[in-house]
Amino acid sequence: MNPKQIKIFEKNKLFILWSDNKESKIDLEYLRKECPCASCKGETVLMKSYRSQRQSNESPEMYKIKNIQTVGGYAIQITWKDGHNTGIYTWEYLSQLDNDQAYHKKQNYNDLI
Repeated sequence: MNPKQIKIFEKNKLFILWSDNKESKIDLEYLRKECPCASCKGETVLMKSYRSQRQSNESPEMYKIKNIQTVGGYAIQITWKDGHNTGIYTWEYLSQLDNDQAYHKKQNYNDLI
């Protein structure tokens, strides 16, 4: 499933209209806190997992989007107003976040291997 439209909705949500006409509205704070990049969620290199430190200096700018670019035909890369831009959000991951946000579910990155 691919998006037909992606835009900011009500200043605090990412709106996605999918090819099947389903609509997603993902809260920007949740989207940022679930950024899938290595600096936010950690990574595994040579069978060893590395976890990043949680940011303690939150600011309102970190939950505002400056720019959205498509990555190939499978994802978007978001540049946040605080300059962070290393997360690649696949269509599948965005759909999962849309389903999980009602439960404030944090994505499981423990099984990185």
